[in-house]
Amino acid sequence: MRNVLLVGSGGFLGSVARYLLTGYVTQATTAARFPYGTLVVNVVGCLVIGILAGAAEQRHLFSAESRLFLLTGLLGGFTTFSAFAYESYFLAREHAWPAAVANVGLQILLGLAAVWLGHRLVAG
Repeated sequence: MRNVLLVGSGGFLGSVARYLLTGYVTQATTAARFPYGTLVVNVVGCLVIGILAGAAEQRHLFSAESRLFLLTGLLGGFTTFSAFAYESYFLAREHAWPAAVANVGLQILLGLAAVWLGHRLVAG
């Protein structure tokens, strides 16, 4: 139950941070017809997960509970794209190129297909 609370509280904070940052960037770029808010959140999330995961691996700075709160909860609530990017990077770093390419391709293609299918199911 403790792990669920760690992930849940981190997820709450990450979701609020995503909402605030996306809103700020969207207001600052209202003239653009591009989702800059989402782009900024995804890039910031990827940078932060790279920093935190690198620190956890290289310097052993975080306990298992801290990693759950920060990586799974906070960053998972902020953007799951950071987890996707880190997992793809990890596969590539381990020279598992077929798995890395498959992960990127499947995540994007199946994700877009699922959005299309979901929209078609309700739009008729």
